[in-house]
Amino acid sequence: MSETKVSRALFDALATVNRKLRSVFDARVKERGLTLPRARMLFALARKEGLNQRELAEELDIETPTIVRLLDGMENQGFIERRVELSDRRAKQIYMTVSGRALAEEIQKLASDIREEVLGGLRPEEIAGALKVVNTIATNIQSIGRSGGR
Repeated sequence: MSETKVSRALFDALATVNRKLRSVFDARVKERGLTLPRARMLFALARKEGLNQRELAEELDIETPTIVRLLDGMENQGFIERRVELSDRRAKQIYMTVSGRALAEEIQKLASDIREEVLGGLRPEEIAGALKVVNTIATNIQSIGRSGGR
């Protein structure tokens, strides 16, 4: 197989894996009454609570109006609460409620289970090699974004 065909096959495989992984995860979180964006928000807040709406939108790579709708829905479900930021009373920091934390833990366990299923049959060194390749691709993509293309 030529280098061009191998490169194309790799890109196609990465896109397929991404699409199928999102589909599996989305289906599993829907069983718990969540959407993929809401689950992603719980992951982000589990990593770092107290982000303001702008920071959370940047973290999730979504627009501000979208984050507001997402936060409104999650607040109505009782999963998050908005607190006034001390340094800027107009800004709101986002924190999980007790039920939000419990759901975040459940979703993190679900994600761990999916990772085990998806990576089943692979040796640790194969996973490490794949990670190295994907990280290099991600770094190259970031450098393209900074340079505006070539």
